[in-house]
Amino acid sequence: MNVEELVRDALRELAVEEAAAGPGFTDRVLAVRRRRRIHRLVSVAAATAAVVAVSVAVPMLNAGRDDVRPASVTQGDGISAHSDQSPPSGLIAAGRSALAAYYTTALVAKNEKEATFERTYWLLDPDTGKYKKDTRWSFVAVAPGLKTAAVLERTLPAARIGLLDLATGEVERWVPVGKGVAGLAFSNDGTELVATTYSEHPDPLEKLDDAEEDEGEWTSTHRVSRTGFLLLDLAERGGGIWHRVPSSPAGGRADFAFTRDGKHLFAAGGGLSTLIRPEFYDLSGKETAAPANEKHLRWDVPARLSPNGKLAALGPAEEVEPAVAPGHRTMAGKSYSFVKDPLTGKEITKVRGDELLAWVDDQRLIAWERTTVEDETYKDRLVLVTIGSDKVVPLSGVREHPETDQAPWEPVFAER
Repeated sequence: MNVEELVRDALRELAVEEAAAGPGFTDRVLAVRRRRRIHRLVSVAAATAAVVAVSVAVPMLNAGRDDVRPASVTQGDGISAHSDQSPPSGLIAAGRSALAAYYTTALVAKNEKEATFERTYWLLDPDTGKYKKDTRWSFVAVAPGLKTAAVLERTLPAARIGLLDLATGEVERWVPVGKGVAGLAFSNDGTELVATTYSEHPDPLEKLDDAEEDEGEWTSTHRVSRTGFLLLDLAERGGGIWHRVPSSPAGGRADFAFTRDGKHLFAAGGGLSTLIRPEFYDLSGKETAAPANEKHLRWDVPARLSPNGKLAALGPAEEVEPAVAPGHRTMAGKSYSFVKDPLTGKEITKVRGDELLAWVDDQRLIAWERTTVEDETYKDRLVLVTIGSDKVVPLSGVREHPETDQAPWEPVFAER
């Protein structure tokens, strides 16, 4: 069983109390099932934004051709697809959202007993529309507009934050910080940055030797090391204001990000009761209730609220295996995810896709969609999906999930 199937099974178990959870689940599942082999751990290390009551009529999903296949092409409505490339070398984008970067994660051993997960990034050059490998950075967050990225150097936690010009590849400004930083996220308008601080590397591993089945295998330690966050106003000079916020008992990486209104922060929760519900804090570091339009959202579904704030992207609803006549080639099944009212949590409709990553506009999203049937090795690709339609438009090539210490590439989307 590969990690996606492991995670899927764990989330199906939660579905009794929490409507159908999804495969975007990261290392919290492994906090519960901590003795897992390294290829499973690497696959989930990847880890990472005024509404009115909604009353909309959304058409039922239409049957029809499942797959429209552009190759490397730029289409008239802002779609840039490279369905023959995985990972992509050319721009992947649709509507308001673009693949601003992607990264892979690998295990790096520090000694015989300790290791960490380390990322390698490929960043979009906005002038050429190509992705370039940049090994200088351990963590990258891209600001709306695709011009600036906040970066951390290789050693985590880092003592300074760089503001990188994506066109030139040069750091325009270094921001020294008094606390070690290991996670970054921009506000929706790009004017503020939240930096999550840790006392040690937030993705540690250890080698177990106390259990026969796991002897010699690496596992996540989930040590509690988050210390708080720094808020930086990018128009001002200086290292920002630090607020102490202890990590959850589950430990591990639990980075902060801004809510839609920019008045609160959220982070992954800890423990079985909050596996998919985020923790919310005000900007002074005090735990608080969720904003009304985000209380039904999940930390493991990146797309979150639609641009107009009227729809909430949530986890998988179902998978439908195709009916194939004997002797015919088996095709991949179809996955669907929930779209709900963000104020009430009531289901509005379902949309194609296994994991909803970014909104393109108020009716379309970018998603991961599985390309293999249930009994085959898990593979997926980036696709464009539309509420009210059963069609998917491939945006990238098929992503492999090898059982090695090298994880598959993970996307970083930003508004353009």
